Amino acid sequence: MATIPSQKRKAQDPDSNVPRLLTVVDRVLEGDVVLPKFQRNFVWTRQQILDLLDSVSRNYPIGSVLLWQSTEQLASERTVAGLAVGEQRHGYPVNYILDGQQRLASICGALHWQPDNDPDSAWNIVYDLEQQEFRHATTLDEPPPHLIPVRLLSDGFEFADRASKTGSDELQERAKALYNRFSNYQIAVITLRGMPSTEVAKVFERINSTATPLTVVDLMRAATWSPEFDLKDEIDTLLDVLDQKRYGRVDTKTILRTISAAAGFGFSREDMNRMRDLSREELARAVQAAEEASRLAVDFLTTQIRTPRASALPYYNQFAVLVEIFRQVPKPTAAQFDAIERWFWLTASGEYFKGWNARQMSDDREAVRAFAQGESAEIEVGAGLPRSVLWRRSQFRTTNAPSKLLGLLLAEAHPVDLRHGRRIDTDKALSWQNDKEFHHFFPKSFLKKQGLGVNRANVCANLIMLSSVTNIYISDQPPSVYLKDLCETQGTATIRARLATCLVDDTAFDAALRDDYEGFLQARSETLHQRLMQLIGTSADGVREYVAMSDETESDIGAADEPVDRDSAD
Repeated sequence: MATIPSQKRKAQDPDSNVPRLLTVVDRVLEGDVVLPKFQRNFVWTRQQILDLLDSVSRNYPIGSVLLWQSTEQLASERTVAGLAVGEQRHGYPVNYILDGQQRLASICGALHWQPDNDPDSAWNIVYDLEQQEFRHATTLDEPPPHLIPVRLLSDGFEFADRASKTGSDELQERAKALYNRFSNYQIAVITLRGMPSTEVAKVFERINSTATPLTVVDLMRAATWSPEFDLKDEIDTLLDVLDQKRYGRVDTKTILRTISAAAGFGFSREDMNRMRDLSREELARAVQAAEEASRLAVDFLTTQIRTPRASALPYYNQFAVLVEIFRQVPKPTAAQFDAIERWFWLTASGEYFKGWNARQMSDDREAVRAFAQGESAEIEVGAGLPRSVLWRRSQFRTTNAPSKLLGLLLAEAHPVDLRHGRRIDTDKALSWQNDKEFHHFFPKSFLKKQGLGVNRANVCANLIMLSSVTNIYISDQPPSVYLKDLCETQGTATIRARLATCLVDDTAFDAALRDDYEGFLQARSETLHQRLMQLIGTSADGVREYVAMSDETESDIGAADEPVDRDSAD
């Protein structure tokens, strides 16, 4: 990264002072102290906010604040804790926060929040004078006299008026002590002056005094940051490629892996760390190459594999390797396309990407290179082949790989609805916003009456795609009842043909007519396994180790604002 000419002068010794905390907060809101774009987002929990306020009220030390003073006009956040901040004064030095963002944002939000029909806001905090503790409120109604809204601490007159209504002299004294503590609390502020921006990024990277560790993306953003290059913006550009194609999003670490591989390094954390030594121009070229390859990868996934959304991928890290494949092979031959498809199904079917480690990442990069240079007709990986037991052991969960693999297999078979014969909207099902397009062939309530628990009923082999109308029609009827009814009204041959599109063969159908659940699971699992092995094809040649995916029950994880890779060991 090039050094800014105006910053070439020798750095001055750090300046230290101990102003009042509220003075620093005022400087933040006035735009004198700002958050540079290379800072991470606000990530503190509600409990961390309460703990900070409690520390101030007890006069506990909360650490220092580190600022970088510069006349450079860097991209910065225009809000802090949802509060608009003042405009920077052009030509005047600006103080950029290097350490202390979470603490200052917490104090700003708690003391200056204004209700706006948002009772669940993280800043709707009150202080209980009786219990002498901070807590989050759940309503905007006027609280009892002994509960004081923390936002009143920013206005002495309002606070005094509220405190006078608390009742007893003891509570009024506690309120006065609380106000004085916040008004007089001091915090150490260290200011760096005359330091070039390249050095500032290094300082920021090395500082992590909070309880929330920096991710590898945070660290690399700081390590490679310059006024001309912000890794977050570049990652957002790559994610925009997915948005433009309405493909949804993968996690930012996966995107960082694609950039690292495009830079000529690899997928591992160690490889990503090597990017700090690249120039801005080299980083920009790597981002551009990854962006172009990402477009090709998304086109392949949507047209060849039929994954309409990134959330349908069994493993996000498949995307990282696919991008590198298309970077090195941007115009695959028909044979190469077939090999890439086989690679996808093989790596999606086992546990290869579950616990993906640095050794595997290195092997994968070498396999892609050999494939791209024509040294190998297949993308050779050390993935093991699954057994058919995978389908009758693995729980159906919206977040686990076997369930997503089942969805892809069903979509690839072009399923039709069992009752009306219309094509199932697999794109909707594979968006994985919920699992309402998937239904149990043997209803759970029926199996419960047979003494089988939820876990046994909820295995992947018992799931097919149905319309909600047909699911309501089936309700809790045993298969022997609803299948016979359908056969009588629409013909047995028709129902068998429709079931075949749902990867339910005649053997499984016959078992279902007998309400033979174990026989059904056995036959359905074999059908799913055979179809998967057909898709894996010659990629299975020479693969001797047979593995079955763990039958551990995976808990559903609530949807996060951003996708998170939970499979990498690195």
